[in-house]
Amino acid sequence: MKLFGFEIRRVKSQPGYENVGGHRGGWYPMIREPFPGAWQQNRELRLETVLSHPTVFACITLIASDIAKMRTKLVQETSVGSGIWLEVESPSYSPVLRRPNDYQNHTQFRKWWMVSKLSHGNTYVLKERDQRGGIGSGNVRRMHILDPQRVRPLVAPDGSVFYQLGDDNLAGIESVTAPASEIIHDRIPLFHPLMGVPPLFAAGGPAATGLTVQNNSLSFFANGSNPSGVLTAPGEISQSTADRIMEHWGREYGGANSGKIAVLGDDLKFMPMRMSSVDAQLVEQLKWTAESVCAAFRVPAFMVGAGPVPANQNTELLTRTYYSTCLHEHVSDMEAALDEGLGLETTKDGKRLGIELDKDALLQMDTATQWRTLAEGVRGGFVAPNEARAKIDLKPLKGGDTVYLQHQDYPIEMLAEREPPDAPGQSAAAPSPEPAPAAPAERHLPIHEQAEFWRRKAA
Repeated sequence: MKLFGFEIRRVKSQPGYENVGGHRGGWYPMIREPFPGAWQQNRELRLETVLSHPTVFACITLIASDIAKMRTKLVQETSVGSGIWLEVESPSYSPVLRRPNDYQNHTQFRKWWMVSKLSHGNTYVLKERDQRGGIGSGNVRRMHILDPQRVRPLVAPDGSVFYQLGDDNLAGIESVTAPASEIIHDRIPLFHPLMGVPPLFAAGGPAATGLTVQNNSLSFFANGSNPSGVLTAPGEISQSTADRIMEHWGREYGGANSGKIAVLGDDLKFMPMRMSSVDAQLVEQLKWTAESVCAAFRVPAFMVGAGPVPANQNTELLTRTYYSTCLHEHVSDMEAALDEGLGLETTKDGKRLGIELDKDALLQMDTATQWRTLAEGVRGGFVAPNEARAKIDLKPLKGGDTVYLQHQDYPIEMLAEREPPDAPGQSAAAPSPEPAPAAPAERHLPIHEQAEFWRRKAA
């Protein structure tokens, strides 16, 4: 069959290719053994089990949801080499950013991208192109995030990278081998540059410990918070008698009957053999596992309810700390992957195009701070009034596109050229300078008018 102009055929083996990682592209591996033989003892760490840990679930959904909030923007340099980017529209790229495919909107697309990366260490995106420009070219009109367990990176002897893809009905493909030019691959590398490893590789052990503690706690409280133990007799008893006593004790005083008063005869004694929740430091154990999981995901513990909120810090500072320590890397990786994957080109006038995630949706200030900051920006001549109004979703006003600055501010060059009052050679009878041009009456003036005023004054 042909896919995007390439001849693709179903294969059973890949002679001559290096199978990266020796697995199917998911968690390394999907079933992880904490020690040799754990799988045979049913003590392996399965992905679906570890994901059920509350802190693991909270960390993954928190990061994915926050990345999903950031709208994907197509930006362009205002001038060559300026480093200043403004949002633009392009019929070649904007449609696929607004609607990546037929079954996901742009928010769901980014969320699923991050869920795949955080739970499996890899995100594979198949590009669907139009037919312009020949084989391997043309604009990307659809993007499909593939199941990472059905994708396998391959490296040819000459170093070329390919991806073996399994059947995927949503993407509309059968089992095929696609070149790297048709795949966007975002990953967290550790063992191999093409093999991603999720935070669960480090968080799996603490998460499994936490689940074990929770399951033991469930059994403990299901038995009325009474520990299990042994019944001892003063002398030797037969096996049939022991079985009869154990069956009677479990039926009468176990499960829902825990806590009932037991009457023991023949000098039988009950000896608890299980530590209480206080002795086992249950809360401390659960706190340790939650903090370890947060450390692996680099999420501040207070963000997922695993720790107290730091004192004497405002919400904006806490959010920026979370962004810099946890989200910034994922945001940069996604932006770079989309830049390359969409093949953004430099325009004819030399201006570059790029992808940028809108951080304003996440890094929002409180209302009072936001209004004060915008007002200072307008007074300081950094932004125009309409630019400040747009930040708080207000309509532009007539004349609000001009940047204003206060009249009494002097250019620093003029201040540097002034002579001090006691400068040598300066006499008291020195002629007074010619009067300066009359300053306009307005307190705030457009910057271009003030520049002309000071230019005439300096002349």
